[in-house]
Amino acid sequence: MVDAKAVGYSPTHERPGAFYDTFERKSDLQQQTHYCPGCGHGIVHKLLARAIDELGIQDRTVLISPVGCSVFAYYYFDVGNVQVAHGRAPAVATAIKRSRPGSIVIGYQGDGDLAAIGTAEIVHAANRGEGVTVIFVNNGIYGMTGGQMAPTTPLGKKTTTSPLGRDMFNEGAPIHVCEMLNSLDAPVFIERVGLGNNQQIMQAAKGIRRAVENQVKGLGFSFVEVLSPCPTIWKMQPVEAQRFVRDEMAGIFGIGNLRDQTPDALARPELIPPPPLADLPGVLDIDDGIHDAPHPAQQLDLRIKVAGFGGQGVLMLGEVLAEAGLEAGYEVSWLPSYGPEMRSGTSNCHVRLSHDPIDSPLVYLPNVLLAMNEPSLRKFLPGVEEGAIVLYNGSEVPPGCARPDVRLLTVPATRIADELGAAKVANIVMLGALLEATAILEEAPIRAALHRLVKSQRYFDLDMVALGCGREVLRQSQSDDSLWAV
Repeated sequence: MVDAKAVGYSPTHERPGAFYDTFERKSDLQQQTHYCPGCGHGIVHKLLARAIDELGIQDRTVLISPVGCSVFAYYYFDVGNVQVAHGRAPAVATAIKRSRPGSIVIGYQGDGDLAAIGTAEIVHAANRGEGVTVIFVNNGIYGMTGGQMAPTTPLGKKTTTSPLGRDMFNEGAPIHVCEMLNSLDAPVFIERVGLGNNQQIMQAAKGIRRAVENQVKGLGFSFVEVLSPCPTIWKMQPVEAQRFVRDEMAGIFGIGNLRDQTPDALARPELIPPPPLADLPGVLDIDDGIHDAPHPAQQLDLRIKVAGFGGQGVLMLGEVLAEAGLEAGYEVSWLPSYGPEMRSGTSNCHVRLSHDPIDSPLVYLPNVLLAMNEPSLRKFLPGVEEGAIVLYNGSEVPPGCARPDVRLLTVPATRIADELGAAKVANIVMLGALLEATAILEEAPIRAALHRLVKSQRYFDLDMVALGCGREVLRQSQSDDSLWAV
């Protein structure tokens, strides 16, 4: 174990060694995180990084990043990193710790990730006494997705999903996660700390270090809940948000240690090794033969990337393609991707349509790109395969974006949608252009997919008109080759 003092490390003021020197998520601003001013995640990150440094475990640590505002933790911590699906951090932490028992595995989650969609995972990981450490950041509200009520939102607080204030008999009382886990037999260490003032932060540093140190000693499940400010979503100034944590949150969720069995806890026994893979069919008494499923008659392999700003219907466009593909008998997959920014964020989705079973939903080499804005065109155009079809939402191709080995067409989808009186249907204009350009699907499965996904008859009718407008743009382009940029 490295002696932090011996190497001249000042834990209070210097950047912890467990952080990267620069944060390369974006080409600019590489010395700062993506968190809002006054957000508690930055403080918790530093306390955790400092504990990793002091314990000398950087090369052994694996951090499990959640879905939520801290989804990009792997850009900041210079340790092993795994980013997991929403709520699944304890399950993945269990797998990593059991497969690599010498690792120090730390789950990092927010209140929506852990206490809502991930309730089952955290309860059962704690009940099994898994030898991992969990840091639970509780700011009492959903931050990344727009301020919805969280499982820990205090009674009476107004959110986007509790506009009249959280009511005991309507939304239920806030969940006290530490107390819930303290009812289980297996956990070794459970503590709630806060970030309401310097004194609380100093205590939080001790609690986080103890929870990590327990794992270094080979003990069982350790859990630290951190009451944290969220100024942006609670619409408070940073100082006011810190006061809210200190005076209100701490009054609801009592700060203190609920369980500390570390003085008497015994190291967890080694796990029984799993059987060899070759023995699994016999152990499970199953037939390990692979049976081919019948394939649709259509010969098709479309790898589509749809990209644009949030609010442009990017994900919806991908859903329509996937639903219509199913309707037509294809194998399909749809995988959305979007950032945590509340504003000016980007989104994209991967769509695959094939007559053969699909091996992965990820589209690494698109043969179709639908770019709803210029940043998406610039980002994804270099990665499309030779001969791909590229449709760009605009009146002309931006400088430096032409590729002679692809068919690139401008489609003024936003302008057409505005002329129809509904900017929201620009994505369907693009869909109509794609259908005309590729002839991949008949109109019947598209109509059926839109009927399932669009609940408003008005917008369904507008979508069908927009679809026709998109087709007409392509028909014009086929008679006027100047519209194709080569």
